Amino acid sequence: MTALHLSASIPASSSLILLCRKDSSLQPHLSKSEESAARKAFAQDRKSISFRQENRLVFILLHENGHTPSSLENIRKAGSVILTQINEEHISHIAVTDCNDQPSLLLALVEGLALSNYQFLRHKKNPEKELNSLRKITVVSKSIDLSEVKQLEIVNESVCIARDLVNEPFSHLNSVQLAKAFQQLGREAGFKVDVFSKAKITALKMGGLLSVNRGSKIPPTFTIMEWKPAKAKNKKPIVLVGKGVVFDTGGYNIKVGTGMETMKCDMAGAAAVGATMYAIAKAKLPVHVIGLVPATDNCINSEAFVAGDVITMYNGLTVEVLNTDAEGRMILADALAWSAQYKPELVIDLATLTGAAAVAIGPYGIVAMGTASEETKSSLEQSGLRVHERLAEFPFWDEYDDLIKSDVAEIKNIGGPAAGAITAGKFLAHFVKTPWMHFDIAGPSFLTAKDSYRPKGGTGVGVRLLFDFLNHYPSP
Repeated sequence: MTALHLSASIPASSSLILLCRKDSSLQPHLSKSEESAARKAFAQDRKSISFRQENRLVFILLHENGHTPSSLENIRKAGSVILTQINEEHISHIAVTDCNDQPSLLLALVEGLALSNYQFLRHKKNPEKELNSLRKITVVSKSIDLSEVKQLEIVNESVCIARDLVNEPFSHLNSVQLAKAFQQLGREAGFKVDVFSKAKITALKMGGLLSVNRGSKIPPTFTIMEWKPAKAKNKKPIVLVGKGVVFDTGGYNIKVGTGMETMKCDMAGAAAVGATMYAIAKAKLPVHVIGLVPATDNCINSEAFVAGDVITMYNGLTVEVLNTDAEGRMILADALAWSAQYKPELVIDLATLTGAAAVAIGPYGIVAMGTASEETKSSLEQSGLRVHERLAEFPFWDEYDDLIKSDVAEIKNIGGPAAGAITAGKFLAHFVKTPWMHFDIAGPSFLTAKDSYRPKGGTGVGVRLLFDFLNHYPSP
């Protein structure tokens, strides 16, 4: 993790990133000739330039006026570009400051740098040979409070935790190990964690989770995490539910071609929920939140569930299984039904649920739908814009319910070829009666190539969105 610090002055001999406008004074950071060169570069529409001084590198980064979501995102991306040169130059400590004292832009730059510095090297024989050089970022500002820097550091750490969990292969992270990882996060951050064993899950008759697990030698787990501060804003909890399919073969509807190669990422929703619980507990947000993660792999043996099976779910509803590769909704359904006992004021689930969502909007946002109030949807949308984890709300019309009606059970686990992301959401809606939002993160959760500060592999999507939403959660 990249350490963040706050200072009122630039550390001696530290390399520096200077955020400025075209009319900003660049003194005393540059010589007259350097400043002249910078002005000339900016006149030619270059957005950044660097100077090698006697004992440091100085990067000058030009920004546009305003603090819109797009301008903040552009600054994050610019930080990612500069980060590449920082590591190529083997710089371990960089200071960042702003000529015009604009805290939100400066923090966005720091965020872009820190998130870009992530690496997953734990399975390398000699990781130190590939390790990025940057270790520390000093934020130089008299307007930014230390708590803001520490909170940003916590969120960045939590995103990296989610990325690590998603990137960990099934050989090292099965359903039992995932639950243990959440227990460790709870010990470190101070939130409560309970893990239900297979015997407990069986006694509770969680048919969805048990059916998906039937083809596995590794037992399922059901993890309950809770952060309940003494003076929480909300009288009733907010419940977060994350899909925890630690590896998905597709079951007897087996994935073909290269479809199985990245299926260690099918627990990205679970990772986001666990990492968010870590972030809010470590930051001590005054919000009562419960996290639920049903976890299993979806593998094949002679006992695995098959097309045509009818499963009785935790809430008593019967489901006809028409596709064993639509397993995520089966385990999520039991967790959503379980959430009712908390009488929550809001439930949010996150899941790599459908290829249809990824096809519809690509890796550029999160497909969203649900029954929450317009006020809640607006708040979530604003959080998504602020952190650039944007929500694309899909229609949730009654007609879509007809597509999952079953001839032999009450509902079936897939609809037809049309509106796959929506019919998956409609399936889940049968299991939650409180205000609820469903986030399908299949597109942005795992990338096959680096995208600015989002690395190749697990991105940790959802953590920054949820933290921002909970951090801005209104008082009664």
